[in-house]
Amino acid sequence: MSRTVNATLLPELQLAAQTGSRYIAGIDEVGRGALAGPVTVGVVVIDLHMLPPAVKSSGTGVWQPLNGVRDSKLLSAAARMRWQPSICEHAEAYSVQHSTPQIIDAAGLSAALGAAGRAALSAVHEQLRRPVDYVILDGVHDWLHAEVPVRTMPQADTQALSVACASVLAKVKRDALMTELADEHPEFGWGSNKGYGSAAHRAAISAQGPTEHHRRSWNLGLEPLPGL
Repeated sequence: MSRTVNATLLPELQLAAQTGSRYIAGIDEVGRGALAGPVTVGVVVIDLHMLPPAVKSSGTGVWQPLNGVRDSKLLSAAARMRWQPSICEHAEAYSVQHSTPQIIDAAGLSAALGAAGRAALSAVHEQLRRPVDYVILDGVHDWLHAEVPVRTMPQADTQALSVACASVLAKVKRDALMTELADEHPEFGWGSNKGYGSAAHRAAISAQGPTEHHRRSWNLGLEPLPGL
């Protein structure tokens, strides 16, 4: 059985050694596969110059204040909530932004991800009062299309601490939003399924029809209208 390993700053430190970067932003998204709710992008910036020397010289990339942060999918909801304030405290800058189902329907998922990601990146640039030096983006496809250098990295959310932190912040914020929306539409069970396509959620869509929070361009399991 494979052992789950905490994310570390090794990818960020290696990138800094190659590029001379100081401010590295980790970016990750949540909600990509949901049927309802936004797609959400988190950005967390680490100032590598402010790290304790031991972190940079240890060869492990372990930063004790955030040692234990993992990809949000590998943490319980309670653990994500526990880590959120520490991430916000130790990040040099951070932001979480959404793209609505309407944007997803009109522009497509990749464009919606890019819009949310660039909005979050703009927010951290305002906090830093300067652009980041480099971005580590989870995955193999650069959907960000930003005006700063981007390095894509498969499974970055399990390896790079800044990306894992971004994943946690994005997941906490999107889950909270879906829980609020569940109060408006309790029949869809968003408090538990968070907008993803559970059997109960799909059954409720068939019985009740989609809401303004559903992605109408997606396959919601509805019968096509006559003549279409």
